[in-house]
Amino acid sequence: MLSQRTLVKVPQILAIFWVVKVVTTALGESISDYAVYQYNPVVAVLVGAAAFCVALAGQFAARRYVAWVYWLAVAMVAVFGTMAADVLHVKFKVPYVVSTVAFSVVLACVFAVWHATERTLSIHTINTRRRELFYWATVLATFALGTAAGDMTAKTMKLGYAGSAALFFVLICVPLVAWRVFHLNAIVAFWFAYVVTRPLGASVADWLGKPAKAGGIGLGDGVTSAIFLGILLALVGYLGVTKVDVRRDPADVPSP
Repeated sequence: MLSQRTLVKVPQILAIFWVVKVVTTALGESISDYAVYQYNPVVAVLVGAAAFCVALAGQFAARRYVAWVYWLAVAMVAVFGTMAADVLHVKFKVPYVVSTVAFSVVLACVFAVWHATERTLSIHTINTRRRELFYWATVLATFALGTAAGDMTAKTMKLGYAGSAALFFVLICVPLVAWRVFHLNAIVAFWFAYVVTRPLGASVADWLGKPAKAGGIGLGDGVTSAIFLGILLALVGYLGVTKVDVRRDPADVPSP
């Protein structure tokens, strides 16, 4: 049943969570661009969709949080979410401003339905199948929104990749300061930062991978993908060995 209770299947939110999250977004951007431009884009999107479904199925099948399973799902969401947002512009000529607004509406709707159904948007309460479905729908929407927003600032607003990276770095600090200093609601702060990680990581990846004439430093999407893949494997390997981000569900701790 969708409401049947399970163990919490998301990591504890530590500083390393945000580092890994940004790395997955950068990896998703670079892999998506490499695959779409080096191979048939239709085939690339279909392969990305298949990999996304397989990775997400593995996450749903897991009985508890497992670092490599969870972050593989996030990485595949990053790849497929990037492709979904890019297809709207490249294939259907939808302006970045329009797609940014559209994905913002989609995200707001997911949040509204989630909260109306579960009365909470907290990541710490992802302990039923239905909440897990809402969570991953939200994650996918944030990736699509972040992709469109990053492209909008870099290309439509002419900030370039480095300028966009700087902008989103400042923006991601806003919820941290607001939470610590002004006592912003922790759930609002979390999701604000979560959305911003996507354009931040993507802007860094584009700056590294794209040629100088496009505003990058010219490493290439393939090399950039390899760099971020190596970083991701190292970080997830560390998490898998140390289990520093595995938290016990309070409801599963025996009473004294």
